[in-house]
Amino acid sequence: MKHMKKLASLLLALVMVLSLGTTAFAEGETGSITINDAVVGQTYTIYQILDLESYNESANAYAYKATTAWNTFINSDAIKGTYMEVDAQGYVTWKDGADAAAFAKAAQKYAKDNSIANQGSVTATTTTVSFTGLDLGYYLVDTTLGTLCSLDTTNPDVVMEEKNEVPTNVKTVEEDSTGNYGEKNDADIGQTVNFKSTITAQAGAENYVFHDTMSAGLTYTGVTGITLNGTAVDASNYTVVTEGLTDGCTFEVRFTQAFCDTLKANDQIVISYTATLNENAVIAGEGNPNTSKLSYGDSSNTKYTPDSQTKTYTWDVDVFKYTMDGETEKALAGATFTLSKNADGSNPIALVSEGNNVYRVAKTGETGTVTEITTDATGKFTIKGLDADTYYLTETKAPAGYNKLAGPVTIVIGENGVVNGTTEAPQGVDEVKVLNQSGTELPSTGGMGTTIFYIIGAILVIGAAVLLIARKRMNMKN
Repeated sequence: MKHMKKLASLLLALVMVLSLGTTAFAEGETGSITINDAVVGQTYTIYQILDLESYNESANAYAYKATTAWNTFINSDAIKGTYMEVDAQGYVTWKDGADAAAFAKAAQKYAKDNSIANQGSVTATTTTVSFTGLDLGYYLVDTTLGTLCSLDTTNPDVVMEEKNEVPTNVKTVEEDSTGNYGEKNDADIGQTVNFKSTITAQAGAENYVFHDTMSAGLTYTGVTGITLNGTAVDASNYTVVTEGLTDGCTFEVRFTQAFCDTLKANDQIVISYTATLNENAVIAGEGNPNTSKLSYGDSSNTKYTPDSQTKTYTWDVDVFKYTMDGETEKALAGATFTLSKNADGSNPIALVSEGNNVYRVAKTGETGTVTEITTDATGKFTIKGLDADTYYLTETKAPAGYNKLAGPVTIVIGENGVVNGTTEAPQGVDEVKVLNQSGTELPSTGGMGTTIFYIIGAILVIGAAVLLIARKRMNMKN
């Protein structure tokens, strides 16, 4: 009997110890999830995957079972034995070494594919998002950031720190004179323009699609390559789409989800592509914009990065051919010119006449081009579609009666399209003035130059004769 009392006392002590170490839920007990550093404007959605029957926090012991909505998922071949173990009673434990991030992505996909009901969805208006009154359990927290969702247990309250960030996209264009990439460049019509867009990815990327919209003055010619952290990305990881687009963009690059699943925080994706500046290009003014953005996240609630834009500029130059009539500038017709980037006038630039003395730089392979411009009675013409560069205007034929220029006229188009700007005149000139001097008529041999001597000689002879006759008469009178 004495031994039985000792045994009973021991069992009672054991029960007391166990009861102290195990948390028993009171009827109606609930928990909460608080997300700090939430991204304003993004939506946070929670799903309860497992019920928490009891737990011993100090011993890190938790008794989970799958919720009704998630039972099929937990016991599927893709999950059971890979990420979680499920015993005969339905208790769930985590499998050692399993990838929690991969499990979260699988759960996220399952919820969307099967329209699993959520336990709360909130769009952040501040940097803190809270869910309260939750059944205790293991929760998936999904976001519209297009980045890795989170997993945690309410026991009863849990605080998560939002470590994800939205992806970014920055677009740049190459200035051919320096090879540097920036927000703007200058180009000739017909010139190939090189662009780069750099996407800073985030872990758990979802549905990454790059969108690019070109203005009327740019003709898309192709994606030349994509790199991830400096290494070429195989073309099997993305698709370039140019047809059937519904958002008004020129082309899209659609990345596979398998590729997105490999991305880590702050991975750099660089998309390189080209366009041609065409005959519809805006001259000077606001330039020719090219805009890009990245869409990401849940396809039912797609998010976009802010637009990133570059501008490609092209310029024009006005020319006035004249002579001086006293103090007045008089327009000259009949002067013929070529424009070249070579000081000796070689390889003149091919031009297309647009009428009214306006010429534009021709595109490669364009027909009906000219290389010479002849002034009309206005003495004026305009050439448009020029890069910021140094050009040489060569007079190949002067107007009748005028001397041809001894050398070319140098035209420098600088930053912001300023023509022939100097330190003294940084705004340059409105038009390039080209002065021609006329020649003068020279005396001809056998003309008036010798006739004058004959006339003077005749006058002298006649005068001598008159004097001789006068003297004879005077002598006869005497």
